[in-house]
Amino acid sequence: MMGGGEPPPTAAAAGGPLLLGIEALTKVYPGGQRALDGVSLTVERAEVIAVVGSSGAGKSTLIRCINRLVEPTSGHVRLGGLDLVGLKRRELRAARRRIGMIFQEFNLVERLTVMENVLSGRLGFVGFLAALARRFPPQDVSGAFALLDRVGLAGFENGRADALSGGQRQRVGIARALMQDPDLLLVDEPTASLDPKTARQIMRLIRSLALERRRPALINIHDVALAQAFADRVVGLKAGRVAFDGPPQALTPEVLTEIYGVEDWSQTIRRADDDGESTQ
Repeated sequence: MMGGGEPPPTAAAAGGPLLLGIEALTKVYPGGQRALDGVSLTVERAEVIAVVGSSGAGKSTLIRCINRLVEPTSGHVRLGGLDLVGLKRRELRAARRRIGMIFQEFNLVERLTVMENVLSGRLGFVGFLAALARRFPPQDVSGAFALLDRVGLAGFENGRADALSGGQRQRVGIARALMQDPDLLLVDEPTASLDPKTARQIMRLIRSLALERRRPALINIHDVALAQAFADRVVGLKAGRVAFDGPPQALTPEVLTEIYGVEDWSQTIRRADDDGESTQ
């Protein structure tokens, strides 16, 4: 595995908490396709981690194995001290409340309002009848208003989700995930269907919110330049294995060739501030 210099001491060595620990995670699909092949990662602080790699490298499978939208074949995923692999249905449902998921295709209920979609992030915390009737505690409603303001959608609460632009829909998805007050954010290709300017705005927003709330965010992303601009750390997957784990400035042409194969990377690698905007 290639890396960017000497790795920092582990949380155990430093006496700090392990926020997320992935150990020898493997996923073999029916037919023998090995999407993940012994992936191990540790997350010991609130940081933004970009997961890059070619199509089929295992990026989406990794994200979805963490919260068991895809069932791992073997290995361990520890969120704090809890191993998510092997949890029974009720235990898993409770554990998923601690994980906010932001989807590539937004995953909104199009016919519902923006507010109703954001409040759906609290469905795991209210009773069945209250959820069915969409009755939420006043503090949840005020929290949803505050989040809509924070993601730039104040005044949109009564509009239908299907009337929004792609960037606005992604902002609703971000607010919905944060309504869970999660310990971990998982983000699956948040910019794939967005124009370049909106993509940078969304990445900047995810980064700002993760750091404000002191929560780690694991982002599966194709765009290497966006990963360089907005991530604290980059994990490169190749054929289901970790080929690189290090800081974004260590993504040299040689490292990118190791992850993706031979190519002219001179137009891909660029400065984080090349559009004159801050990443913060």
